[in-house]
Amino acid sequence: MREAAGWPTLEFWFEFGSTYSYLSVMRIEALAERARVGVVWRPFLLGPVFGAQGLNTSPFVAQEAKGRYMWTDLARQARKHGLPFRQPSVFPRNAVRPMRLAVLGADQPWIGAFCRAVMRQNFVDDLDIGDPAHVRGALAQAVDHPDDWIARANDADNRPLLRAQTEAAQRRGIFGAPTFFAGAEMFWGDDRLDDAMACAAAMR
Repeated sequence: MREAAGWPTLEFWFEFGSTYSYLSVMRIEALAERARVGVVWRPFLLGPVFGAQGLNTSPFVAQEAKGRYMWTDLARQARKHGLPFRQPSVFPRNAVRPMRLAVLGADQPWIGAFCRAVMRQNFVDDLDIGDPAHVRGALAQAVDHPDDWIARANDADNRPLLRAQTEAAQRRGIFGAPTFFAGAEMFWGDDRLDDAMACAAAMR
């Protein structure tokens, strides 16, 4: 579910390597359906965003204590929402390949299913989400002809789309993921998803 005629929309900025984006990706479509809010999927890369903050890796890696807390909290939040979770053996993982597909298919009806499949690979099955075989496997769960979309994502004309989307995120003042926009109102973090959804719904 993305958008329905007459429904207000919520922009959802996320990254497949982002821990708390996992929770939001797995929940957002069901919440939006109940709230009668359309989801506008906005995949972007966190690496350049963190680089602009003077970081060369995730803050959860740069700050060891913060990272320990995050894994405990993520497992706790996954249990709260009834979601499976296994701490990945590699973090953060390179998400460029699946993100290129996500930005290309952001307005397609299969985007939610594809994103959930990638997130399950990373945070449940502990797979390398950048491996071409795993990217294809996730896409095959969402579309009938995955190779066609993969070829399009790798085309020279489409490869810059993800960079442009990331630059757009930086211009919007986004500093982490997940981030939501209900109109001009910005909400950061999975723990603000309900508030963001309510704000969007109130714009009906």
